[in-house]
Amino acid sequence: MRRENQSRVLEFLLLGLPIQPEQQRMFFALFLGMYLTTVLGNLLTILLIRLDSHLHTPMYFFLSHLAFSDVSFSSVTVPTMLMNMQTRHLTISYVGCISQMYFFIPFVCLDNFLLAATAYDRYVAICQPLHYTTVMREELCILLVAGSWFFSCAHALLHTLLLSRLSFCADNTIPHFFCDLTALLKLACSDTSLNELVIFTEGGVFAFLSFCAILASYIYVGATILSPSIKRICKALSTCGSHLLVVLYYGTLAMIYFIPSSKSSKVKDIIASVLYTVVIPMLNPFMYGLRNRDMK
Repeated sequence: MRRENQSRVLEFLLLGLPIQPEQQRMFFALFLGMYLTTVLGNLLTILLIRLDSHLHTPMYFFLSHLAFSDVSFSSVTVPTMLMNMQTRHLTISYVGCISQMYFFIPFVCLDNFLLAATAYDRYVAICQPLHYTTVMREELCILLVAGSWFFSCAHALLHTLLLSRLSFCADNTIPHFFCDLTALLKLACSDTSLNELVIFTEGGVFAFLSFCAILASYIYVGATILSPSIKRICKALSTCGSHLLVVLYYGTLAMIYFIPSSKSSKVKDIIASVLYTVVIPMLNPFMYGLRNRDMK
């Protein structure tokens, strides 16, 4: 391992997915197909929303930003993984690794806020339909999205600055397919207690508040289902069906960032990461957008 002043690592070694060499081509084709589906599906969602004036509503405004976020954070990790699988060039520079982590974190955080904003929009549409246009004003929608971007970027900058103060003078091997924050903290040879504290407090608060907002909307929507309106029931079930991915999304995030892991759980962490960086961004445009009656 190369070092600078015997304390700073010049590069990291990404081990990638735990698959056998003879399976590399099959998984490369699989993940390439999933990534192309993610990009095309989300970009098509954005294009349709931009071109169709009937889709210029708060819900589709949030969905367009969610689609952009999905394309972005999937593009931060998946191309590197595919390149490593194809070339077997597993090294990544220190600056490249930190940069990848910095651009990955805000889009994951942005997804949290946008899912909460979308859930709130559906709560107002289903539970307070007569007040929908009054509550979901254009100014409020812009404020929610702008605030989501601001706090997501601040969140990423905070973790990047805290990580940059650490020393990496031991093993430079990352048992992952991208530079994940938790994986990098395990390689640090200096005290990481502050980093871990910030993850569990600041990061936990953001995730908890977003999840509570979504959960509260489900509760109110569930209460609305009890009303004897067939139209309302169908609308509510359609909304909740689309948001079932939220459970999978938050479950994988909690497994990686908030549940202590052991050496035996590395494979589970990688599987969870594949779910929220590859699978969920691919499914989102079909669950939230393209299957919607308004976009057909």
